[in-house]
Amino acid sequence: MPKNTDSDLQSQFANKAQAWSARFSEPVSELVKRYTASVEFDQRMAQVDIQGSLAHADMLASIGILTTADLTSIERGMARIQEEIANGSFQWSLDLEDVHLNIEKRLVELVGDAGKRLHTGRSRNDQVATDIRLWVRNEIDIAIELLHELRRKLAGLALEHADTIMPGFTHLQVAQPVTFGHHLLAYAEMFGRDAERLADCRKRVNRLPLGAAALAGTSYPIDRERVARSLGFDEVCRNSLDAVSDRDFAIEFCAAAALIMTHVSRLSEELVLWMSPRVGFIDLADRYCTGSSIMPQKKNPDVPELARGKTGRVNGNLVALLTLMKGQPLAYNKDNQEDKEGLFDSADTVRDTLTIFVDMVGGIRVKADAMRAAALQGFATATDLADYLVKKGVPFRDAHETVAHAVRECEQRGCDLADLPLADLQGFHADIKEDIYQVLTLEGSVAARKHIGGTAPERVRIEAQRILGEDSD
Repeated sequence: MPKNTDSDLQSQFANKAQAWSARFSEPVSELVKRYTASVEFDQRMAQVDIQGSLAHADMLASIGILTTADLTSIERGMARIQEEIANGSFQWSLDLEDVHLNIEKRLVELVGDAGKRLHTGRSRNDQVATDIRLWVRNEIDIAIELLHELRRKLAGLALEHADTIMPGFTHLQVAQPVTFGHHLLAYAEMFGRDAERLADCRKRVNRLPLGAAALAGTSYPIDRERVARSLGFDEVCRNSLDAVSDRDFAIEFCAAAALIMTHVSRLSEELVLWMSPRVGFIDLADRYCTGSSIMPQKKNPDVPELARGKTGRVNGNLVALLTLMKGQPLAYNKDNQEDKEGLFDSADTVRDTLTIFVDMVGGIRVKADAMRAAALQGFATATDLADYLVKKGVPFRDAHETVAHAVRECEQRGCDLADLPLADLQGFHADIKEDIYQVLTLEGSVAARKHIGGTAPERVRIEAQRILGEDSD
């Protein structure tokens, strides 16, 4: 067969249908090119696409499909392409539709027939599924590390404020006193579970689709396990139809991302609330806030507010992916081109948000006096008085009723339970003794809850040190 000239190669890739152009009698319209192209957003997978192609080439050489010279040429050409992408000189073409064909065209330009042989034994279907898995795996690793960093920041601040007392709320009403350190560690627990979810998701992401080809596998004697080892996959996908067509691993990642952002949003809501002058529990560093175009006194917590808002978009990406997959028959369908933008957006949002929060949390200035003053409102130690009576042998429901009467009396007098004279307290129950005032103090209340999971300062220190120790491994 005659060898292709450079002009032949150019004409082969002249329009987006170059890989199947002999089948069609007219070129694809410009509108359809724009409508079906993905290169504007999937080019960010170029590095993992090259990584997958190199592993595939190595395998093809090991089974004799490629010669040693072919493999050397492909490796040289891919190195050149990586350089061009890195320095911005790579020419991306909408006519070539996606990242895969753009890279393939350039490779053929650089190394000729060796570049054409690279696609032996694979399809863009298993190629893109592999690329997405490689890309998601990397994003998972980044997000897990950021979650650990955020946990360390929260644990460090909790350690610093293990004794700082604030009101704990239910229904946004003062419930019982807690320590600020304990409150922060609640979020550390949430983000810890987020990291666990991502690590578990990674196990299912880290399975190799390459070798499934278009949908049925390939007749070439490929070595999928070799490729899996080269790319760091734990195992191969066991069914070719499933390998190319499902995106449940991407949905699972987006679900984990939505939960991360939900936890971020809850923390953001509290930061916004705490920073309000009406509450005044904390202050955020100026670099995370903005002013007003008209009100010179304003200091707005824009970063927490925006993180709270971005959570809706990440949740939407999850729903979009679920909806994308729900009606697809086996195997690959063009619908799956729509899997990437939402996936990329969720990963970017999680990465950027966690990066910012790591620094922002470390710069929180705590107003401990305001927290303590707020904890003295709303009869926060009422439950402690009930528990005191129970320990004296009073049934809990009777103790609960007794304290309710005492609280109503305090509301009428405009005082706290700890302000009532002993004689008045004994009027509600004779078993109340002088030691009740130790129970009714904020410090006494939090110190008594020193069991695992409790708010006592000594327990906060233990839990914070545990997190700092775990996340530094």
